[in-house]
Amino acid sequence: EVQLVESGGGLVQAGGSLRLSCAAAGFTFEDYAIGWFRQAPGKERERVSCTSSSDGITYYADSVKGRFTISSDNAKNTVYLQMNSLKPEDTAVYYCAADRYWCTVVAALYDYWGQGTQVTVSS
Repeated sequence: EVQLVESGGGLVQAGGSLRLSCAAAGFTFEDYAIGWFRQAPGKERERVSCTSSSDGITYYADSVKGRFTISSDNAKNTVYLQMNSLKPEDTAVYYCAADRYWCTVVAALYDYWGQGTQVTVSS
């Protein structure tokens, strides 16, 4: 059974940090690109970051560049999103997703999704 399980969300003050984890099971982790998306109330789901083992490239949305860092531990089938200098506008449900081929920005093209974890940044 394919599973993506996010953890690490919570409530933090502006300027604080959180580290999200995405644990994968049921598929060959190294063959997939893993993306982090977020969705705030009333807004579309947007890709925050993505990492692809096949080409070693990472991607970041402009809004998080320099503050967020994506990393992966293939031995643990886990991808992390370190979020520093958090802002109230980072408040959203964060999802990880797996795409068989590459780090597309189109959410609908991802094959598997986690259930999401809430991140709330207070001002």
